[in-house]
Parts: sequence; structure tokens; C-alpha cells
Amino acid sequence: MNRRELVTGMLAGTAVASLSSSLLGPAFAASPSAPLLLSVVKRTIEVSGKAASVFGLQGPDGPGLRFRAGDAFNVLLRNETDEATIAHWHGLTPPWANDGVGHAPMPLIAARTDRSFDFPVGGPGTHWMHAHTLQEQLLLAAPLIVADPADDGLDEQEVVILLHDFSFKSPEELLAGLTGNGAGGAMDHGAMGHGSIDMSAGAVGMPMDLNDIEYDAYLANDRTLDDPEVVQVERGGRVRLRIINGATATAFTIDLGELEGRLIAVDGQPVEPIAGQQFPMSMGQRVDIRLQLPADTRSFPVLALREGAPQRTGVILQPTGSDVVKVSSAGTVDGPVLDLALESRLRPLAPLAARPADKTFEMTLNGDMAKYTWSLGLDAPILADIGDRVEVKLTNMSMMAHPMHLHGHHFQVVAIDGQRFTGAVRDTVLIPPMRSVTLAADADNVGQWAFHCHHLYHMATGMMSTFGYRT
Repeated sequence: MNRRELVTGMLAGTAVASLSSSLLGPAFAASPSAPLLLSVVKRTIEVSGKAASVFGLQGPDGPGLRFRAGDAFNVLLRNETDEATIAHWHGLTPPWANDGVGHAPMPLIAARTDRSFDFPVGGPGTHWMHAHTLQEQLLLAAPLIVADPADDGLDEQEVVILLHDFSFKSPEELLAGLTGNGAGGAMDHGAMGHGSIDMSAGAVGMPMDLNDIEYDAYLANDRTLDDPEVVQVERGGRVRLRIINGATATAFTIDLGELEGRLIAVDGQPVEPIAGQQFPMSMGQRVDIRLQLPADTRSFPVLALREGAPQRTGVILQPTGSDVVKVSSAGTVDGPVLDLALESRLRPLAPLAARPADKTFEMTLNGDMAKYTWSLGLDAPILADIGDRVEVKLTNMSMMAHPMHLHGHHFQVVAIDGQRFTGAVRDTVLIPPMRSVTLAADADNVGQWAFHCHHLYHMATGMMSTFGYRT
């Protein structure tokens, strides 16, 4: 099997319940207006002084797409490349056939062809779109913003930041290096061949594996800090940062430096504001942060610190009349290790309705770094009936953290390590080593939905299952 098709083939094999043909089309009347054109393209960017060939998702006004809450997602996705591909609308909850995972149920979009999508875009939020193949590593990703009409009167500038990790090697080479089939840029894990761990045996004292690929660069809106994007802002103005961690295998901590921000949303879902200067985000997650800039002439870096390492990326906010500060791509200390401290503090502004679970499931996240195999410890996929409240307890018995992402639904974090609370509504949640997180979701969108780790290479080597429905 072609490596680019590996990820899509995995999910196709997990679907166990048949669906009626009515689920393969739009769930509402087709939009009468002309669709927005979104093109999958090949492009060349410069990284550290070298040219790199990557993918892109170009909308009518630049990378990605922007909607308003209540709009129709009426899009013609045109593949202008010579490779089959597909795009997943991460954060939206379309009918299953529109989800953008190859062969679940629709095939990949062939080279030089297109496909139409038409469904309600839903509520406001910071989302993104990306390939559900190894092409995601080659920057086949872009923002997908749904604005809130209620914010029209705000005197606030929006700044969208898409983070990524970048290698001059192909994703196939990187995967081969991880699985022992080539050098591939993978870090040396010969002395860290942790398999599943018995928590009762004192495993909490064992070292974590924070990063398994040493990338050539870390990007914010396609650029490194050697040549960063400089965003012109109003002195003393208010800024809303919409930050997307589109990296395939790297977690970051957002560092505002001397500024204090207010976290107002995670994964596009509003939360009770939390003030701070640093905010963690794993792969696939998004944070919205509101900043009030001081009324003086200084520029302000917004940095993303690589977890457990000194590398960083980011953008520079430049108020009127200020000089641009120079920031190195390498800091003097390692970035923080992500944990669940912030997660335990998050409270949603729109929680799920309180009700008991109709079905409960447990998943044990397992991995073997030496063999580079990963699993979710299930003999069969999750199966729900329409209308069910489903709870899933995720326990990580491996020595790497796993950001778990559910397609087609939003879920609520309802427990950490068995301690229940009313946590954030999300679509992607981090499970650190030797920790457990319980999530609750309402089964209200019939399909065979992908449920997987958002570390691309963990997903490609086994950490993927299905949240399915009986019919």
C-alpha cells in the first residue's frame, strides 16, 4: 500500500456497521449560491534559506476559508496536484460522507479532479482543515475560521496563527526512520523501548518520551523566527489571537512574554476566561486568546515553545511606530512539558446537558517505542445508538502523551484521573503518560467516525479506531 494511503486504509477497515444510502449525501437542502473554490496546490516556500516544495489549501482570499456562524459550508474542493488527496474539516460536525477521511465512506479525490461539499457550517469557532494522509506533514493544512456575528461590533483585531513542524525529508522517510526501516530523522529511542507499563509497579517515575522526530524547523504561518511574520497592530489596541497547532508530532506552549492574555476558547468552544502568559496546546488543538496591548512603542513576540526542547517559533506584533524585536529560533531553556493543570481549570460557557451515560467504554493507550507500534486497546470499535450519552475513559499506559481527537462530534471532559468535574467542551484532548481522562459525547451524528491520536505517526502505526453507530 502506498504510504500516503496508509492512514485512510486503516479507518476503512474499522467500520463495522452498514449505513443507509441517505447518509451519503447532504443532511439539508443544497445551497443555491455558487460554491467557494478551495484548491489543493503544490507551492514552494523558503525554510532556513532553502527552497521546500509543500502543499497548500488556497481559498478565494488566501490560505484556508472563513465563514460566519449559520452559513452553509458550500465548497468545491479542487485537487490541482498529481496526487490523490482529501481534506478533513477539523472542528466541524458535517454529515459523515462530508468528513474528509479517505474511504470512510468516500474515496480520496483523484489528481486533477474535484468534489463538492454542502452542509451547515454550525456555530462559531477557530477550526482548521488538513489532509488525513501523510501529506499533512507537507503542510497540507490551513485555517478554517467561523466568525460570530455577535462580535461584529467589537473593536478588536484578529490574528490567525497556524503552527507546524517541518522536515526536508518526506513523511515516508520520517515514518521509515521511526519504524526502523531507515534513518528518516527520527530521534534515537534505542534506550527508551518502553512498552505498556503497569502503573502499580512504580512506573510514574520512568522518563517520558517527549519528542520522537527532530525536525529541521518549526513554523508559524509558514515562517521561522529567522524571518517571522510581522503583524501590524494598533498601539494600545485589542487583539484576538486564534492559534492552531497544525504540527504533526510537536506540542507547544504559547508564550506571550510580558503580555498577559485571557484564554477565551479552546478547540473553538468558549470557556470562562482564564488569565495568563503561557498556554499549552497539543497537536490538533486550538486556543483563542484576547490581548490588550499597552499604549507604548514596543513590539511583542507571540511565541510557541517546543515541548521539552529549546526550539521555538511565532509571530511579532508590531504596534504603530515601534521597532521589530529580533527573536532567535532557539531559546535558552527547554519549553514546558504539557500536563493537565490547565485542563483541570477549564470551564465551558455552554456545557453538555447534565445526564447519566447510556453507554460507557474504556480505552487503554499502549505503545512500544522500540517497535514503534501504538494501539487503543480495543477489541472492537465504540458502537452507540442514536441519542445515547456515551462516556469513554482513556487511560494512557505508554510513555508518550497522546492528543485524542474525535471526528463528527464535540465532547466534554468530565473527569481527570477519576475525579469528576464539568470540564471544557472540545474535539481534541491530551492524555499524558500514566494519566486518565474521561470524555462524554452525545451520539447525534450517525456515521463511522474516526477516533484517533493526532500525532500523525502514532495514528499511522495503529492508534486509530472508530466511534460508530448501530443501524
